[in-house]
Amino acid sequence: MAAASFSAAAAARRSSPSRLQLLARRRLPFSAYSSAAAPPAAAASFGWEDALRVAADGGRGDESDLSGYFRKVDTCNRGMDKKGEFVEFMVEDQVVGYIHQGFVEHLRDFHDVFTIASGSNGSNNVEHVTLHSSLRTPDERTNAVGSVIKSLGDLIPGIRNEAYGVHMNGYVEKEGQKFLWIAKRSDTKQTFPGMLDHLVAGGLPYGISCEDNVIKECEEEAGIPRSISSNATSVGAISYMDIEGFRYKRDVLFCYDLKLPPDFVPNNEDGEVDSFRLIPVPHAANIIRRTHFFKPNCNLVIIDFLFRHGLPWLPKAAAKLEER
Repeated sequence: MAAASFSAAAAARRSSPSRLQLLARRRLPFSAYSSAAAPPAAAASFGWEDALRVAADGGRGDESDLSGYFRKVDTCNRGMDKKGEFVEFMVEDQVVGYIHQGFVEHLRDFHDVFTIASGSNGSNNVEHVTLHSSLRTPDERTNAVGSVIKSLGDLIPGIRNEAYGVHMNGYVEKEGQKFLWIAKRSDTKQTFPGMLDHLVAGGLPYGISCEDNVIKECEEEAGIPRSISSNATSVGAISYMDIEGFRYKRDVLFCYDLKLPPDFVPNNEDGEVDSFRLIPVPHAANIIRRTHFFKPNCNLVIIDFLFRHGLPWLPKAAAKLEER
C-alpha cells in the first residue's frame, strides 16, 4: 500500500502543470552551463601512422622524464579547486556523491524524494542533501531517484545505467618482450571518438559482476572467447576525481590483465572499435608520455600496468611518486 501511494504521488507530481512550468523556468540557467549537454566530440585527428611514429622514436632520451605521466594523472583529477561549489549527497550518514549547489535548486520540487538541509543560525546555505526518510529500501530509493532523473530530462543527459568501469590490458609475450594490444575507438563513438583505448573496457552495469562483465566485453569488443577471457586476472582498482562544470565524477576502474596467445588477433563485434594494433609495451609508454592520443583514464590503467610489469626506469619513477 505504501509503495502504491508513493507511485501515485509521484505520478501526480510529474503531471502537475505548475511544477512543470517551474522546472522550465529553472532549466535554462543550469543547462546553459552544463558541459554534459554539449554535442558529441569531433573525432581525433591523428591516425595509427602518427601514433606508431611517436611510439617508435627512441632517440629523444626522455625515457626517464616522468612529467608526461604526471600530466596524465593531473588531467584525470582536474577541477579540485571547484570542490567547494558542491554539497554532499548522503545516504544513511554515508557520503555517496556530490551535487552542485546550482543543481540543488532543481531538486527542491521533489520534497518526498530529497531532504535538503540548510545551514544553522537561519542560513540559507545548503549543507547537504539526503534521501527522504520514507525511502527505506534500496529498491524504493532507486525507483524514486530514477523517477526524478526521468522528470528532469535533458538536464541529466547520457544516462547509461552504469557505475564505474572495467579496463583490461590484453598483452602477449614474444621472445622475452611484452606487447600490448591497443584499440582505436570508432570515429562515431559518442565520447572520445577516434582515440586510443584498451583492448577491452566498458562501463559496469547494475546487476553484473566485474568478472562477468569483463568476459562479456571481451566477446563484444575484441572477439575473445570465454575459454580465453575466463583467465583474465583481477589486479586491483584505480580511482580518480574529475570536476568539470556541474559534474563531479568520482570514478573507480576495476583493472584486469589477460595474457593472450601469441597468435591471437582481436576482432571487434559491436562496431565501437575502428581497429587494433599490437605494439611493444615501451612504445605504449612513449605514446602516453609524449601525446594525448589515449582516452584520458586509459592512461592511468596502462601506467599502472607499467609499474606492475616493470620497466628499467620504474625504480626512479617510484621514488619520485613517493616524493609527490
